[in-house]
Amino acid sequence: MTGSRIVALGHYQPAKVLTNADLAAMVDTSDEWIRSRVGIETRHVAGPDEPVDELAAHAGAKALASAGLTPADIDLVLVATSTAIDRSPNTAARVAARLGMGSPAVMDLNVVCAGFTHALATADHTVRAGAASRALVIGADKMADITDWTDRTTCVLVGDGAGAAVIEATGPGEEPGIGPVLWGSVPEMGHAVRIEGTPPRFAQEGQSVYRWATTQLPPIAREVCERAGVTPEELAAVVLHQANLRIIEPVAQKIGAVNAVIARDVVESGNTSAASIPMALSKLVERGEIESGDPVLLFGFGGNLSYAGQVIRCP
Repeated sequence: MTGSRIVALGHYQPAKVLTNADLAAMVDTSDEWIRSRVGIETRHVAGPDEPVDELAAHAGAKALASAGLTPADIDLVLVATSTAIDRSPNTAARVAARLGMGSPAVMDLNVVCAGFTHALATADHTVRAGAASRALVIGADKMADITDWTDRTTCVLVGDGAGAAVIEATGPGEEPGIGPVLWGSVPEMGHAVRIEGTPPRFAQEGQSVYRWATTQLPPIAREVCERAGVTPEELAAVVLHQANLRIIEPVAQKIGAVNAVIARDVVESGNTSAASIPMALSKLVERGEIESGDPVLLFGFGGNLSYAGQVIRCP
């Protein structure tokens, strides 16, 4: 096996939409304040009867249907999430049960906002090693469960959702569709993004995250392209973690992807943590904004301060 590739994508968001006007009725904020600081207009919020594994299963089912596969075709399920309330069964196991899978390996990864790109790399490595033939990789988070809805500095940011990708081995002579990962963290700054306490609550040091992301991440993202043998100018799309439009736009500009479509799903979905990259990518493909085979930079960053990125070929 020479590598792996993404063969299909899927995404899911809860039906309930929370607008900036809705939030202004809940806390001391306004539509203008939110748009000017983070660029978000709406977000989807799951209800108490919609657990994170349900969001993940919906996205996974759509990806499987798009790939023309059945649940029995999957032998590895990886779910990136930091908002699962229960420890066991883990979210991946619950997704496998909801989808009626046979006996896949099931693992959760908690790397917060960089979770999906870490999980994608893990699936790629596993398939390359021959330990799995097809993997379902999902990023899913229900931020509503860990948000203090009286804190205007955080509640305006978040949304709920899930995105999924089906991964399989490339055939003999085929070019890999998932490039080398570049990943790491800044452990001494892990306090800058936190989900702590009982009950757990999301908090962050916004200015510290902004400075780190806009100054330290662009050269790392350019190195991701270099490892994949692609120049930033050759990228068809850039899908960064959808944290904040005021981070996405300057980072994308500094990367130098002058010909790329820049994913801005944060405007309508808010910050959905591990779901943000696969959900934004799935929407770009669904709308036909990128074509099969196009090189796309995926780059996750956030909690721990962790990061991970790779260049993939659009399915």
